[in-house]
Amino acid sequence: MEQLIENKLIQADKTFSEWRKVPFEEKQKLITKAAEILKNNSEKFGRIITTEMNKPISEAIAEVEKCALMMNYYADAENILKPEKVESEFSYSEVHYVPKGVILGVMPWNFPFWQVLRFAVPAILAGNTVVLKHASICFGSGNAIVEVLLEAGFPEGVFQNLEVGHKAVKEILEHDAVKGVSLTGSGKAGGEVASIAGLNIKKSLLELGGSDAFIIFDDADLDAAAKAGAKSRLQNCGQTCTAAKRFIIDEKIEGEFLPKFIEEYKTYEVGDPLNKETKLAGMARPDLADELEAQFNRALENGAEIIIPLERISENEFKPGLIRVQAGNPILKEELFGPLGMIMIAKSDEEALQMANDIPFGLSNSVWTKKADRQLFFIENLESGTVNINRMTSSDPRFPFGGSKGSGYGTELSLLALKEFVTARTIVGN
Repeated sequence: MEQLIENKLIQADKTFSEWRKVPFEEKQKLITKAAEILKNNSEKFGRIITTEMNKPISEAIAEVEKCALMMNYYADAENILKPEKVESEFSYSEVHYVPKGVILGVMPWNFPFWQVLRFAVPAILAGNTVVLKHASICFGSGNAIVEVLLEAGFPEGVFQNLEVGHKAVKEILEHDAVKGVSLTGSGKAGGEVASIAGLNIKKSLLELGGSDAFIIFDDADLDAAAKAGAKSRLQNCGQTCTAAKRFIIDEKIEGEFLPKFIEEYKTYEVGDPLNKETKLAGMARPDLADELEAQFNRALENGAEIIIPLERISENEFKPGLIRVQAGNPILKEELFGPLGMIMIAKSDEEALQMANDIPFGLSNSVWTKKADRQLFFIENLESGTVNINRMTSSDPRFPFGGSKGSGYGTELSLLALKEFVTARTIVGN
């Protein structure tokens, strides 16, 4: 291991021994200051995001502002980590929540501030320290977050950015100072990191891919669904784990809804990411565009029909595509991470449910219907960490976020996230 990385891990462990003792409310005051810095400089930090991974600047600024919103949520949160008294016959009868120590974050490029901070803030508030292995194209974002937290008054070593490649993760995670890991990324990366953590008996949290269903029924507000569906598929150039990827349409409204959806879809035209009016820009890297194009071709080879062609106009830019896919197409087992959507037609509620669940993923789904009994049917039977009713998927600091099946395990956001990287210690006796 490079000496610089070794030194940072030692620093993180040393800082943890003091940081864990800082009162919860004092930590919250520092989080408030950091949120204020982010909000007051959202355009500056948004420009870093856009420069690194091509996100439209308006979306990048919104990402930074959402981070500030989330941080304020935790700054005002109830301290659920206080010792809990348990009624018993013993003099000592308590549960204490003890932070684990140094936590490694392995984070992706698609939301380079949000993904990092939504993991790091509750972990730090719980008394842990964090070291970040960011995506290689987002080291600038990682360093900016370090600067924000230091400016807010956090001690050195509470949060550090490690400018290393993915091959360094194993050695870092195996280091004695590191007590757990949170990864947001692909299923392959998640499996590899979870294996390393498991072999070393360390806690892991995985937020992996998704292929979310967006289900539209005949009693839905079709105009609202068309608008939300296009945005959900194409914001961040479709490079979002919770993006709507499979549009399951009630056959009774195919002729009415699909033209509305196509019309809205076509309003997303590639533009300059630094222009605040731009809704769609290029993908983060050319190799990611290559992968999406290959997936498109494989889908066609397996019987998919083109509704709108996926048209590549530069090394990393596309005119967004739509394909009609039948059950059984292998593409349904993959995640499409780019501006390509899939249309499926369902003959009944039961068939729509089967289509929605018949994938390896279980991150989030969106159901559009006004009928209460139909809403309840999907709430109870969809196999996903989140079910949205008459709205597109978007994470909210107040609510737990996490997946099922191949989309991972563990909870981010909400008060529950405060207990992800702590040990519940029983104190009992006389």
